[in-house]
Amino acid sequence: METENTNRKPRGTVTLIVLISLILVFIVYYSVMSMLSPGRKLAEIRNEIRTKTDEKSEVDQKILKDSTYVKLLKERAFLQSKTVMAQTDSIYLTLNLTDSIANLEISGVVVHKAKLSHIEISKILLGDNEYSLLSMLPSPFIISQSFSTIKKEPLMIKMAPKDTSEYKPDIMPDTSITEPVNYILVMKSGIRIYVYQMENVKLNDRINQFKFDFSDRLRDTWSALKRVVTMKVPEYHPFIKIRIPRADAKIIYRSIPKNGQIAVFS
Repeated sequence: METENTNRKPRGTVTLIVLISLILVFIVYYSVMSMLSPGRKLAEIRNEIRTKTDEKSEVDQKILKDSTYVKLLKERAFLQSKTVMAQTDSIYLTLNLTDSIANLEISGVVVHKAKLSHIEISKILLGDNEYSLLSMLPSPFIISQSFSTIKKEPLMIKMAPKDTSEYKPDIMPDTSITEPVNYILVMKSGIRIYVYQMENVKLNDRINQFKFDFSDRLRDTWSALKRVVTMKVPEYHPFIKIRIPRADAKIIYRSIPKNGQIAVFS
């Protein structure tokens, strides 16, 4: 009996060491694959540029480093995108990150304006990679899906009274006025636009945003794990994060169509 117990301990120790080693190897492998993700996304964007444009001369490359010229290219791309959207009869969103303004427009006419209080842009879309973003701007971004803390189309089911004697006015308070508003607009290009309400004074607001961000990270982690297991590099999603007043955020989210269009100027 003493010999049997002695043998069990080493076996259990070896099994534990093997499991820990496998976990550590997977963590390292997952970390390496995740670090490769942004570079892979940038390479995809640049390859797409090469298929659309001819090879540029050295003179062209020098011009693209001029900030004034790049600014003019951005303005032209923004106007081109707005022109494309104005030709439709649908409502669309324009984000002017330079002036910190978000506009809802129909056929070129502004129907709602909101001021941005905070802007954060993914590093892959800035600096030396600005031309990569420029190549994507002449065409509007198209929303493929969204995640939100509020309903896109709120519904209220009511039973119609048989006559006026059975009619009862609504006495339920309108909770939609104070409910936290945070959402993510996922573009077909892979870019994500995060919209957070500016108000963050109540404890419920902060808890809601924490849960919302945590759910987003869980989705990304699960998606990345599935790709890593199949020996694929996880997908990287460049992002633009903005904060606007709660009321404006709600109006914008519920006004934009399900597969709506967005133009961005930065």
